[in-house]
Amino acid sequence: MVELIAKAFLKNDQSPARQRAVYGYVCGALGIVLNLFLFAAKLIIGTVSGSISITADAFNNFSDAGSSIITIFGFLWSGRKADSEHPFGHGRIEYLCGILVSAIIIIVGGELLLSSAEKIFEPTDVYFSGALCIVLIASVVVKLYMYLYNRKCAKLISSDALKAVASDCLGDCIATLAVLACSIFTHFTDINIDAYVGAIVSILIIRAGISSVISTASPLLGNPPDLEFVDKINELVNSSPATCGIHDLVVHDYGPGKKFVSLHMEVDGNGDLFKLHDEVDRVEKLIADRLGCEAVIHMDPIDVNNPVLNLLSDKLKAAASELHKGLLVHDVRIVPGPTHSNVIFDVAIPADKFTERDTISASLETVVKEFGDDYFAVINCELSYTE
Repeated sequence: MVELIAKAFLKNDQSPARQRAVYGYVCGALGIVLNLFLFAAKLIIGTVSGSISITADAFNNFSDAGSSIITIFGFLWSGRKADSEHPFGHGRIEYLCGILVSAIIIIVGGELLLSSAEKIFEPTDVYFSGALCIVLIASVVVKLYMYLYNRKCAKLISSDALKAVASDCLGDCIATLAVLACSIFTHFTDINIDAYVGAIVSILIIRAGISSVISTASPLLGNPPDLEFVDKINELVNSSPATCGIHDLVVHDYGPGKKFVSLHMEVDGNGDLFKLHDEVDRVEKLIADRLGCEAVIHMDPIDVNNPVLNLLSDKLKAAASELHKGLLVHDVRIVPGPTHSNVIFDVAIPADKFTERDTISASLETVVKEFGDDYFAVINCELSYTE
């Protein structure tokens, strides 16, 4: 149903930006309608039956409706074009809206936890009915449907916000099933655990909110790029006959649909400068067209005709790979002198291994020494931004 509605609004405009906005609006609007329906049904049943766990579940759906409203505004604002004050666009607003939604979820969960705690010390009778079962089962079915369409649309438009909504819907299914089990258990055993289940549901809501804050805030702090995206960049750059190697790849993410890529492309230092520069420009445009991002490539000339340098470079790269698959040696050059030769190179190290840089450097120095005592390693250790 979501796809049919979205296609009706898209009509002839199938651009990625328009597609993203429409799917975001449709998912958000449908979320508001369904969550308000579930809120009203559960609130009535919870009030009539006297169940705090059902009432807690009802207000969880109400907060989800509020979250859907914020999600819609997030897609609306993030789709605005770049301006003089925000030259990189407004895509990160979607992340900020996600944090706001998460905060609302945590607050609602906290309020419900307090209400459940009160009911533990002052329990009330819970009245079981067929209508109660029907409402809760229907809620599970509706939330499962919402999980499926939000997950599908999240993949389609690469939206972290919709991915978070999908995860929340799956959590709601589990919470509602717990409430249903509680109601059945209480009815057949006369043991009132309603307040305790309400507290558990509240804790699950708070936990989901905290998890959502962490996942949503992470892109603002700076995530490593998706490995599939990195592989595509490597594939496109290596498709050029002028490419001798790639290093210092950095991906800057300014929100959905707004990525900037920078990298060093190694080329034959003996080649024609103008032809090589033209080829680098072509690869930049190729990345931009295929991956929908801005690309800046630094042309890095290397001496491909020096057999000693090539052998040394291969041995250093092999040694680095044996130490850790994420290590990357690049920019290897030999600077000869009257008494010794300096072997200067960079080694990119993943963040979780950067504290071991002294050990890594010592191992690579051993490789250099194998070529003679008059070879001295000059190593620059740098962070890798893709591992």
